[in-house]
Amino acid sequence: MKKGRWVLAATILASSMAFIDGTVVNVALPFLQSSLNATAIGLQWVIEAYSLFLSALLLVGGSLGDRYGRRRIFNIGVVVFAIASAGCGLAANIEQLIAARAVQGIGGALLVPGSLALISSSFGEKERGKAIGTWSGFSAITTAIGPVLGGWLVEHVSWRAVFFLNLPLALAVLVISVWHVPETREENAGRLDWHGAALATLGLGALVFGLIESPRLGFSNPLVIVPLVGGVACLAVFVIHEARAKTPMVPLRLFRSSDFAGANLLTLLLYAALSGMMFFFTLNLVQVQGYSATAAGAALLPFIVIMFSLSRWSGGLIDRFGPRLPLMVGPAITAVGFALLALPGVTRSYWTSFFPAVVVMGLGMAITVAPLTTTVMGSVSEEQAGIASGINNAVSRTAGLLAIAVFGVVILHGFSNKLGTRLNELGVDEQAKRSVYEQRVKLAGLQVPEASDAGTQQQLKQAVSDSFVFGFRLIMWISAALALASALSSWWLMGKSRPAGNRKR
Repeated sequence: MKKGRWVLAATILASSMAFIDGTVVNVALPFLQSSLNATAIGLQWVIEAYSLFLSALLLVGGSLGDRYGRRRIFNIGVVVFAIASAGCGLAANIEQLIAARAVQGIGGALLVPGSLALISSSFGEKERGKAIGTWSGFSAITTAIGPVLGGWLVEHVSWRAVFFLNLPLALAVLVISVWHVPETREENAGRLDWHGAALATLGLGALVFGLIESPRLGFSNPLVIVPLVGGVACLAVFVIHEARAKTPMVPLRLFRSSDFAGANLLTLLLYAALSGMMFFFTLNLVQVQGYSATAAGAALLPFIVIMFSLSRWSGGLIDRFGPRLPLMVGPAITAVGFALLALPGVTRSYWTSFFPAVVVMGLGMAITVAPLTTTVMGSVSEEQAGIASGINNAVSRTAGLLAIAVFGVVILHGFSNKLGTRLNELGVDEQAKRSVYEQRVKLAGLQVPEASDAGTQQQLKQAVSDSFVFGFRLIMWISAALALASALSSWWLMGKSRPAGNRKR
């Protein structure tokens, strides 16, 4: 049991690094944009570089641990993540930061699946559930504290401190792991599906590149067309390969279960909406609404507190109602939250503008998450539960990866069109208007000409703020539509008979 406590300590600290970076970096985005003079496209790549390798290699990371030793691969992941975090903190320009974030994603793909694998292999059947619950609880606390802590660091130290924070955590994990965590591996582990991993990475990477670069280059540019077509082709080949492979990374036979297919379709749609919202919400709060970094980090705290507080209650919903009802009601309530976020304009009042939307979203997601996880795990045999969980995790990461790329196209086009209209309505110097419009790829992070008088600067800033809010509203309405579509996917595909808890496998 003493060994188990050390395993929990190591895995909680390691997972904290990945979870903190998943939330804190969003808070730092507006500040690193001004520090590194980055465009909105550059900011997208800061998130996407990490998400791409994490989502594409997550299942491979789990397989590597099974084959070569879970502690060994876990420790390698921690080291890679720490070195990449130092690279992020030392980055002199946006290109260096993006490269370091990509390496960080590779490290995350090794350590994240290793965390749960080490817990599962280190605890007996009776203690395992409690251990995973403890890990989940601390992960939720980390997710809640992360943005607030990150906002404080950004505000009082530097955005670079957000990344350096990982170094002492990584050192503590390695010391605990080397001295106290036993090595385990799967003796009959199958071959690694490197072809599948390469096809997934190339396909997603090319698709995301084409989408992110399209506002700058235009959809008719060969540098956009070729990656988009190539990405779709690679993903199509990936599906064919997985159907034929002896040891596939993603066993497609699992999707024969309508509950499993429905749960993953819901995950794709709902987490796309959620990830896109979180990326642009922070930019809105800091660059348009004028929030401090700490306040922006705390803005979603009610969302996380509600999810954490209601998780135990929502876990019992599937036993009472089956998967279908909570997985229709939860996403539908979340859709209302997204719609409420589309209503505020430029306002300083958090409590009357954003707080109600955050609370409604938190309630909707609280009703959704526990039943969704239970459905994924209950829709397959016990032997396949690990790979089923890994696939669902990878789907949620992929959803965020694609959403930020697609939403970026939408908001840049919406912002540019609205900005052009607003600037034409202003009776200010043409050169000043041209200077602002030429920076539109920076969204609300653009700089108004300092040579202009105070009145002109105020008019230009107001035009920029109004244009960003217009684009943000487009994103929120799309998010609401995606959440509603995820609710409909539950109605269409999931448990139309008796509750999953009563089904025989």
